[in-house]
Amino acid sequence: MSSLLNSSVSRRGAAGLLAGASVMGVSLQAAMAKVPGVESLKLRSFPAEEALQAVAVDENYVYAIVNSAIGKYRKDTGERVAKWAGERDGAIRHLNSGVILDNKLYCCNSNFPEIPMASSIEVFDPATLKHLYSQSFGIDVGSATWLQRKDDHWFVVFAHYEGRGGMPGQDYRHTQMVRYDSQWRRTGGWVFPADVLEAFAPQSNSGGVFGEDGLIYATAHHNKELYVLKFPAMGPVLESVGVIPNTTEGQGIAWDPVGERILWGISRERREVISWHVPILR
Repeated sequence: MSSLLNSSVSRRGAAGLLAGASVMGVSLQAAMAKVPGVESLKLRSFPAEEALQAVAVDENYVYAIVNSAIGKYRKDTGERVAKWAGERDGAIRHLNSGVILDNKLYCCNSNFPEIPMASSIEVFDPATLKHLYSQSFGIDVGSATWLQRKDDHWFVVFAHYEGRGGMPGQDYRHTQMVRYDSQWRRTGGWVFPADVLEAFAPQSNSGGVFGEDGLIYATAHHNKELYVLKFPAMGPVLESVGVIPNTTEGQGIAWDPVGERILWGISRERREVISWHVPILR
């Protein structure tokens, strides 16, 4: 596949295009999102006060996630039926993502923007939103942003940033995906390809999911794009497959277990949760 830079402009070198696009009345996001024949189809949306970081989804509910709060909403009506809220400067201060597994809600948490970076996985009961337990990484390899489970292994992405929240000498290029066994022992790791990292810059990889097609669907901090990747047959670098214009502005995403290839995400600007159909990238 040709470099994603053919369809996703480097953010670090985008100043000229941004100026030109502004003159022509075309947004930079629109200029970058032109992928012929590949479109995402928005399905529905509704307001959610906590829609600032991520969503998690089960058969009947959507869980809107912000730094230290989670709201549980009915899918059919958009009514909030439960809420968990921690202290803003407490132990859980930067929830980044959520996924429902085995009737538990798993969320990545970090101390962003503090350094050195420290992270944990916080686990909640989705029925009541009661906090159940924590898996702490302490100071490790970055700031945990999202996790998935596959073949009895955990996969966690640890972000790095340029500027605010970043470690000296370690920018977004140090972002990596780490694989753990069921006892949270590291068994592998991968970094992102250079073109995708440039699309993330100067922030990082905010969200992602594994598809039933074996591919990885990743988001940046605010770009309306899904970056599609796959595990390499050899070497430490994930392989770029393509980029899909996205309905939401980056952040944490989650598959809907009801329906085929339906993702949920958020609009930070409108404080909404949004679902859309993800096309197959051929």
